[in-house]
Amino acid sequence: MFNAAEESQKMRLRAQELVENVTHVLKTIEKAAGPRKVRLVAVSKLKPASDILALHNAASTPTSHFGENYFQELTEKSGILPPSINWHFIGTLQSNKCKSLASIPNLWAVESLDSIKKADALEKGRAALLTSNPSVAPLRVFIQVNTSNEESKSGCQPPEVPVLAKHIVKSCPSLILQGLMTIGAIARSKQPDVPNEDFILLRETRDKLAQELGWEKDSLELSMGMSEDYVAAIGEGATTVRVGLSIFGARPPKQDSKVKEEAVAAQS
Repeated sequence: MFNAAEESQKMRLRAQELVENVTHVLKTIEKAAGPRKVRLVAVSKLKPASDILALHNAASTPTSHFGENYFQELTEKSGILPPSINWHFIGTLQSNKCKSLASIPNLWAVESLDSIKKADALEKGRAALLTSNPSVAPLRVFIQVNTSNEESKSGCQPPEVPVLAKHIVKSCPSLILQGLMTIGAIARSKQPDVPNEDFILLRETRDKLAQELGWEKDSLELSMGMSEDYVAAIGEGATTVRVGLSIFGARPPKQDSKVKEEAVAAQS
């Protein structure tokens, strides 16, 4: 039997837990970054909308950037949560979803772009949105780089990056080239005392790209580092870290995740 008071108490305790977790992560980022500004993207995949709302509405540490891996889940959450949230798509990008994905007004960035075909599809979707709603910002994109050279991972090989980057800059006026992103090898993330080759390679790839484009290297961001290795990533120059487990805890199986039910309860 549903007990409203009991559910309300559970949600308050959950919100408190989330705020404590994100506060710890933010303090860790601040300590590692020193005077530099590093953006936290809270990776909320397979977590209920009520978790996101609790962090976004937190009085002490409001979180505005959230990352999602699945198109359908991002579409549902963006439709029921505040438009002030800045969404990042960080999952594998499918060509047939790009146009619809780019049509989400508060999609702040796509961090997993890895081909000209997908760039053109994102451009088409964002251009249509900008035509109907000129107040929307162009879509920021990060080129995903497969720095670990693993077949199981998406992303461009480092030598392929300049071709895609130049196409975005010259042929996609509705997109902004924000920087580069990598996921990297799990094994390397578990060796905190060893310099992470993935982070070093991404930074070197960024520096070479900036030189080819004639840009200042710091004008291109580096999105790298997750719960196990974001401190090391900041040490290698990360400007964005994507942290999920350290904030939200373990994720449920995909088939058991909820979006709308929890959101309705959170806002009622």
